[in-house]
Amino acid sequence: MKTINYLLGYKDLKIVQDNEMFNFSLDSVLLPNFVTLNKKINKILDVGCGNAPIPLILSTKTKSHIIGVEIQKDVFELAKESIEINKKENQIEIINDDINKFYKKLETDSFDVITCNPPFFKYSETSNLNKNDYKTIARHEIKLNLSELFSISKKLLKNNGVIAIVHRPERLVEILEEMKKNNIEPKKLQFVYPKKNMEANIMLIEGSKNGKPGLKILPPIYTHLNNGEYTDQIKKYFE
Repeated sequence: MKTINYLLGYKDLKIVQDNEMFNFSLDSVLLPNFVTLNKKINKILDVGCGNAPIPLILSTKTKSHIIGVEIQKDVFELAKESIEINKKENQIEIINDDINKFYKKLETDSFDVITCNPPFFKYSETSNLNKNDYKTIARHEIKLNLSELFSISKKLLKNNGVIAIVHRPERLVEILEEMKKNNIEPKKLQFVYPKKNMEANIMLIEGSKNGKPGLKILPPIYTHLNNGEYTDQIKKYFE
């Protein structure tokens, strides 16, 4: 069922959702608050934009042109509707296409920033999945894997342009390897923990194309207190 909600913490931004599809989560709030933005940025690409939470939040932080690419037609329609409700059509463009095909039409070295909240789980032939299921495509690497994402980023990013993604800590080594393979130097890493004294369950990582070596590990983010409430760290995103 389709609903219109306020985007988490953004009272002037609305988002169109459908509870049968994959709704946005905290990951989509953390990533646009983590990625490095500056006044020189002209073009941002959000890969697998879903119903457009990341482009919408980015639009409050930068005047850059933002392109979101979403492969699933019904999800793309939600994203378009979200952009129209917020009157952001002049800044945000949503494309319904497979990024593995679409990037070939784009100019090399044309983006300053790429963001992506990619599928977290590897897909294998033995996975018992419905390939048409919205949630399956959002969660499993059926349409996009890490190797493809970083190869696309190598082509599309300007020199020293950055890619920032949110992912699972257990895939960190693989992500670092794929970055290095594609001349993307890991520059910034932050772990997100559900509570203190628990293992990290999310990480944010940013790399720079042909960047100088030097990785910063940022202070941890804790999302919940022991009583289940959000921490002040998280609440500040919702103000």
